[in-house]
Amino acid sequence: VQLQASGGGLVQVGGSLRLSCASSGRTFSTYTVGWFRQAPGKEREFVAAVRSDYSTRYADSVRGRFTISRRNAENTVYLQMNSLKPEDTAVYYCAGNGYRMITSALTDPGNYNYWGQGTLVTVSS
Repeated sequence: VQLQASGGGLVQVGGSLRLSCASSGRTFSTYTVGWFRQAPGKEREFVAAVRSDYSTRYADSVRGRFTISRRNAENTVYLQMNSLKPEDTAVYYCAGNGYRMITSALTDPGNYNYWGQGTLVTVSS
């Protein structure tokens, strides 16, 4: 299974971006897919995740500003990011796993088997 993240770029504070995570897997609809990000000098952190039943979880820092969604017919998961802040600047990675995870497990990057290459989001002030 390959995941490919795209959609990053340079945006001003308060702006929006939509990231995409495209999969080559035939059973994509069964996957749990998460977005993580890593800023320079910091550890990778959880952003959002969506399960096969479309249930979602968000990090407190992005709840209300970011929306994760999936379109199984397109084998793609999206991360709509609004009201961007400088602290959202990071490389964003999508990750997947072929089984359902309990809610508490969604935030741990070690629980995901497949990773995309990352896409850089820069929010300028």
